[in-house]
Amino acid sequence: MDVQWLKSSFSDQPEGNCLELASCEGDILMRESDDPSVVVKTTSAKLRAFLAGAKAGEFDGAA
Repeated sequence: MDVQWLKSSFSDQPEGNCLELASCEGDILMRESDDPSVVVKTTSAKLRAFLAGAKAGEFDGAA
């Protein structure tokens, strides 16, 4: 299966250390570019909920 990984345009580090996303069969795949062998699979709804929480500050100060 050919997966096209997308990297944020805000990632300007030469070594490319960043989070990459891909869409595959209705799921969202995530990986760190410096360790691409580890892939996390989630749904777009769960990722949207997580991002909304992060933007709202739900994780600020979390240990």
